[in-house]
Amino acid sequence: MPEHQRKSSQPMAAELSVWHRLLALLRIRVLQLSGLVVLLTGVGALAFEVKYCVLDADIGWHLKVGDWIIAHGALPHTGILSRTAANRPWVAYSWGYEVLLSRAYDWFGLVGVGLFGTLLTLAIAGAVFWMLLRLSGRFWLALGLTAVVCWLFLFIAMPRPLFFSAALFAVTLTLILEANRTGRIQTLYWLPAIFVVWANLHIQFVYGLFLLGLLVSVSLAQRLANRFGFLPDFLFTPKLFSSHLIILFGVCILATMVGPNFYHPYQVAYEYSKARFPYSFLVEQQPLSFQAARHYITLLLTGAAFYAVGWQKKLDPYKLAVLIVASLVAYRAMRDIWFICIPAAACIADFPAQEPERDQPANWLEKAAVLAVVAICLAVLSPLTHFNQRGLDQAIRSQYPVNAVDFLRQNPQPGPLYNNFSWGGFLAWYLPEYPVAIDGRTDLYGDELDQMFFTSEIATQSPGSDPYLNEAGVVLLSSQLPLAKTLTADPRYHIAFRDEIAIVFTRREDPP
Repeated sequence: MPEHQRKSSQPMAAELSVWHRLLALLRIRVLQLSGLVVLLTGVGALAFEVKYCVLDADIGWHLKVGDWIIAHGALPHTGILSRTAANRPWVAYSWGYEVLLSRAYDWFGLVGVGLFGTLLTLAIAGAVFWMLLRLSGRFWLALGLTAVVCWLFLFIAMPRPLFFSAALFAVTLTLILEANRTGRIQTLYWLPAIFVVWANLHIQFVYGLFLLGLLVSVSLAQRLANRFGFLPDFLFTPKLFSSHLIILFGVCILATMVGPNFYHPYQVAYEYSKARFPYSFLVEQQPLSFQAARHYITLLLTGAAFYAVGWQKKLDPYKLAVLIVASLVAYRAMRDIWFICIPAAACIADFPAQEPERDQPANWLEKAAVLAVVAICLAVLSPLTHFNQRGLDQAIRSQYPVNAVDFLRQNPQPGPLYNNFSWGGFLAWYLPEYPVAIDGRTDLYGDELDQMFFTSEIATQSPGSDPYLNEAGVVLLSSQLPLAKTLTADPRYHIAFRDEIAIVFTRREDPP
């Protein structure tokens, strides 16, 4: 080799040597597990800091429903806790979540509720990481994408039953993508068991059925196209038999009916699809506003996923269909942003590494060690984030009318109670002596009642036009609401209590 070629090849060899050393370093097991510990500890610590697990406006009614189920050994079928909708039919479609929440509070108080919500948050992070590592076989890619996905949606939502859906959705999507790629239908035999659990935890099990139903539809369409000679060479060839998928889909539908609610959650899902109030008035149900950085990052993630699907040698119509439908749903409501983040990350990661290059998933001993270290780290961090009984109590007092309720307990007033929408869940738990006028169960009250209460709160209609306000003996409202300012001048009421958070009106015996 000429001298000048030897000299030019030396820097290249040095660069390759450094690169190989870096790759070898990144595959050191202790370093990988340490990265996972940092991710999970960070997610848990942030959950401790924001305390969404006890600040959720709906946590109170979920807790009381769980108490009711434990006390009666059955599910409620009407609108318990409410005075305005007590006799309306209602399906407790998240009863499994509510029972677990009730036991957490009964055994450990507010700390138990906080830990339950934190564990749900960590469960999503763990499920997404497991999905991405299993699909890609690349540890650091999985870890990085998990961090992005968690940042995009995990802390803009409260740890409600929805979190069970997000975690189980990730598991379901992983199994379907693996089976679709390998042609092993046996991979999907876990799905009926998953749906039995999922359908008793949250109504969005229908999102999981959507994944499987879409696979059946795409497979059938491709088989029919192939039979008539219309299947282009650039499309991925289906490897699963359509007949097997149809049978499995039917079994999964039956599995969702295993439980005390039978087929009734499907009725609720249908009613939700017709609802208009949540998408018109609730902030979490509004479309992405693109006023936050995470909305733009979500758009970039979605675009990267479409690019990843199109860049493959064979276009997978199933992945493309999932991304299209998920985009239509997720960009319609901020609450469902996870519905595009998880499939998008999965499509980006689903470029499996060659077997010698795959990073092996942790064994049970490594998993136990990671969980133990994360638990120790969070125990150390809990005092710094005030994640204890006192800190959680103070967080609730900063947002909810604790002092106003304490006043009513010490100075009982004849009801019934009228309250604002966002405090109904809290009052159902903290002031059970007064059944609430409204709470977060929009499926119970329906569009007409929900909209009437909301328009009353913002004082766009005369207080006299609200029959539930007219008959109320006690009105407990946020001090900042327009209705609170309107009632200050209403001769039917006088102010019995007031602080920076809440105002309590009681009816005058002899209004002037």
